[in-house]
Amino acid sequence: MSRIAGLVVLAALMALVAAFPAGAQVQAPPKTPTAEGRGGSAATVDPLATQAAIDVLRSGGNAVDAAVAAAGVLGVVEPFSCGIGGGGFMVIYDAERGRVDTIDSREAAPARLAEDAFVPFIPTDKFEEARVSGLSAGVPGTVAGWETALERYGSRSMRSLLRRGARIAREGFVTDAVFAKQVADNQEIFDDFTSTREVYLTPAGTAPPAGSVHRNPDMARTYERIARDPGRFYRGAIARDIAETVQDPPEAPDSDRPHDVIPGEMTRRDLRRYEAIWRKPTRINYRGLDVYGMGPPSSGGTTVGEALNILEGFPMSRLSREQALHYYLEASKLAYADRGAFVADPAFFDVPLRGLLSDSFAAERRALIGEQALPAPQPAGDPSGDEQAKSTTHLTVADRWGNVVSYTFTIEQIGGNGIVVPGRGFLLNNELTDFNFATGTANSPDGGKRPRSSMSPTIVFDRRGPAVALGSPGGATIITTVLQTLVNHIDFGMSLPEAVAEPRASQRNGAVPTDPAPPAGTIERTEAEPAFIAKYGAPLTARGHYFTPTAPPGEIGTVAAIRFLRHGRQQAVAEPTRRGGGSAMVVRPSG
Repeated sequence: MSRIAGLVVLAALMALVAAFPAGAQVQAPPKTPTAEGRGGSAATVDPLATQAAIDVLRSGGNAVDAAVAAAGVLGVVEPFSCGIGGGGFMVIYDAERGRVDTIDSREAAPARLAEDAFVPFIPTDKFEEARVSGLSAGVPGTVAGWETALERYGSRSMRSLLRRGARIAREGFVTDAVFAKQVADNQEIFDDFTSTREVYLTPAGTAPPAGSVHRNPDMARTYERIARDPGRFYRGAIARDIAETVQDPPEAPDSDRPHDVIPGEMTRRDLRRYEAIWRKPTRINYRGLDVYGMGPPSSGGTTVGEALNILEGFPMSRLSREQALHYYLEASKLAYADRGAFVADPAFFDVPLRGLLSDSFAAERRALIGEQALPAPQPAGDPSGDEQAKSTTHLTVADRWGNVVSYTFTIEQIGGNGIVVPGRGFLLNNELTDFNFATGTANSPDGGKRPRSSMSPTIVFDRRGPAVALGSPGGATIITTVLQTLVNHIDFGMSLPEAVAEPRASQRNGAVPTDPAPPAGTIERTEAEPAFIAKYGAPLTARGHYFTPTAPPGEIGTVAAIRFLRHGRQQAVAEPTRRGGGSAMVVRPSG
C-alpha cells in the first residue's frame, strides 16, 4: 500500500474512532439461549436487556417491573425494532388473583387522518414512499403502556427502571453484526434526515462497523425526563418535538430521496389525548390447555386461537410429521383469510370475536381441509352465525411469585419511518402502513383508529398454572411463529428449546403468480426458511404446497419464551441462532 493511500485509510479510521470512541461502554454478558433455575427468569433478544430484567427480579422487583426495565434497555440496544417511538401489546398474569390482563398500547392514527390517506400508495412499488414519511407515524403508545402497567402492578418507580437504559445510552455499548447490518440496510434512508444521520451514521454518512461503540446521549436525556414524569412524553416539549417532526420531517438539504417526504397530521392534541387501554384477553382451550392471547386490534389472539381450534380436530401427535405440517399450513391459511376480513380496531368495527374463536366455526373451516393444499387466497368464512351462542421485539419475564409478562412492542419496519425526533434520540414508527391502503375495509384508516397488528404475546396454562409464555417479532409472520412453536411443543412433543430452534414456515393465505412455471395462473405461496424446505419441502410439495424461501438471512421470527417446570423451577428459552441468537437467564441457575 502506498504511503498516501495508507494515510487516507488511517485518517478514515481516526474519524470513525472519533465518532464512535471505545470509551467506558457498558459491557454485555455472554449470550446463552437456554437457562434453567429458580427465583424468576427472563428471555429477550439481547443480553443487556435480559440482565436488566434479572437484576430487577434479584433485587425484589416483580415481573412487570422487570419487563419495563428490559424494554427500556431494548429501546436503546434494539432501536430499529422497538422503542418509545412505537407501541405494543402486553399480556400479564397476576398470580395472586389468578387473572390474565392485557394492555393495548398500540399506536393510534391522528384525529385528522383521512380514510383515503394511503390510496395514492396502493401500487406496491410506492410502499417505501408511504413508509418514509410523517404520514406513516402513529401516536406512540409505548410510554403510556409502561406507565399503565406500573400503576396497577409495579412495585418500582419508572425512574429506577429506566436508569439502566439511560446509562447504556449515555455510556454506550458495543454493537454486534445485526445492529451494523440494520444500519447499513437503512443507510440511504437515515442519511436523508439530519437528525437520524447524527445519531446512527459516521461523519462520512456511512454505517459504522460491528464492534463500534454506539452512544445516544439524546436518548439518555429523554429517558431521564420521562423517568421523572412519564406524562412529559405526551405533554410539553417532547410532545411538541414529536408533532413538529411528523408535520415537518427534518429532511437533509442534500437528501437524494426520489420523492418529497410527505408530512403527517399528528398534533400535540393527538399526543395529549392518547391512552393505553386495558382489554379483555382472548382465550381458547387446546387439548386441555388454556391459551390466552391479545384481542383486537391485535389479530394475534384471534388468529392463533382459530388455527389451534381447527387443528384440535386432527390427531396431530399420531400423524406423520409431513401430514401434521400439511394441516398446520392449511389451518394457518384459513385463519389468515378470516383475520383479513374480520379483525380491526373494535372501536371502529364490530369484530365477531366469539364467532372467530368458537368450536363450531372451527369445525366449518376444518371441513374444507383435505389431503391436498387448498388454492390461495381462500375467501373468509362467516363467523357471524356463532355470535349469539386482530419489525418488532419480544420479551418474556416471570418472577418468583408466579407473575408472568409476555410483551411484544415495535416501531414496525426495521428502522421505523427512518426519522429520529431531533434532540430526543428515538426513531418514530411507521405503524399506520399496517392499515389497508384501500378504503371500505375493516382495517381501512380513520382518525383515532388503531391499525390491525400481528403481535401475539401468549400465555398457556395447564391445571397447575402457567405452563408456557412466549411471543416473537416478525411482522405478519409473528402469528405463524407462535402457532408453529406451540404445535411443535404441544403436539410434536419437542422440548421448548427444540420447538424454538425448529425451522419454520409461514402460510398467510398468500398467492403468487406463476409465469411461466406451472401450474398456470396463481398458486398458494408459503414462505419458509431454507432449512424447512430442505427438511420437509418435497413431501409437502407433493400435497400442493409451493414454497418461497425467505430472503437472507432467511429467518422467520425470533421467539423469547419461558416454560414453567415443577417445584418452582423455570426454563427461559431464546433463539439459539436467529437474529444473532437471543439471551435467556434465571435468577438462581440450577446447579
